[in-house]
Amino acid sequence: MGQAPRFAVQIGAVDKLGASDAEMYREAIVDARYAQTLGFDAVWLVEHHFSDYYPTPNPLMFLSHLAAAVPGMGLGTGVMVLPWYDPVRFAEDLAMVANLTTGPLHIGMGRGTAKLEYDALRIDMNEARDRFQDCWEITQLALKGEPFTYKGRFVSVDRPLTVRPKLDPGRKINFYGAIGSPGSAEIIADYNLAPLSLSQFPDYMLVKILERWRRRMADRNQAVPADVTLPVSTKCFIGDTDAAAREEARDHMARFYKLQAEHYTTDTTPWGDIKGYEQFAKIFANMKLMGDPAQNDPILERNLIGSPESVARRINELRAIGFNYVLISNAMHGVEREVRHRMMRRFAEEVIPLVHSLPVPDAPVFEKTRAAE
Repeated sequence: MGQAPRFAVQIGAVDKLGASDAEMYREAIVDARYAQTLGFDAVWLVEHHFSDYYPTPNPLMFLSHLAAAVPGMGLGTGVMVLPWYDPVRFAEDLAMVANLTTGPLHIGMGRGTAKLEYDALRIDMNEARDRFQDCWEITQLALKGEPFTYKGRFVSVDRPLTVRPKLDPGRKINFYGAIGSPGSAEIIADYNLAPLSLSQFPDYMLVKILERWRRRMADRNQAVPADVTLPVSTKCFIGDTDAAAREEARDHMARFYKLQAEHYTTDTTPWGDIKGYEQFAKIFANMKLMGDPAQNDPILERNLIGSPESVARRINELRAIGFNYVLISNAMHGVEREVRHRMMRRFAEEVIPLVHSLPVPDAPVFEKTRAAE
């Protein structure tokens, strides 16, 4: 079944309710060290600002610290929000991190969907897509280690610049573009990026995301490498039974989605009036429902929540869709260390062996009318 699956852990500035920011940052480092002892491929960080929803305003700075705390381990971001950065400075910072780390480096990038953050950072959200493109194009030029100029929609580099430090010739950075909807799969392909997907989408949409991405790559005569990494990010709680895992996960997940709805101001953001974000009104419509423990069964089913065997079978269903890199996490606001570490340990010791021993099902097929949604 293609490549052997790999497994990574998303960590974050989280801990028990009431923990200070300093305590939460220390917990993220503890989580990274524990993940390394368990043999996970990498630890990833997210970028967010101004709230309890993963307060990590500079993931690259954090990665440079983790490079010393967990030497040799893979590191990733899921995601860096490119429209918020000066592109030249972003390329410089990324080049520094690439030189300070020795393990695999995974850089997921996106354009962000929180109006709170756009407003506070004084960036017009209507410009998000074009700013993303400017930053990504400059980053590619800058990391070649050669003088470059650039004329973009919002950024111009008129005088030739050479970004330092330069990358060693053999240093590879794995880049991904975040998928916020099936339609964005084609945009990510236009940037020649691999997609970074979320398991919160139903399976028929995950199938459509990878189908549309591959089709667009083919239309552009861009070959998909045989060893391409196709990650999917998912929440994970493991119990002795499916019922026990759901009982533990239900309130944590409800708190997570309630906090997410508050952070993204889902009730007050005029999605239909923001260029490139019109579809998010539908995507966020049910987020408040998921914040109700009595109504969040659908989202529990789409994530890795169950007994070790159920979690392993779900991973193999995701593999059948086409994913080969599973990014797991239950690091959410209010989730204590014992819960986080118990999940990581059981995943490494019980789930991964089952993933390799259980069969991978046939690729799912959905009705064309539904798959086109």
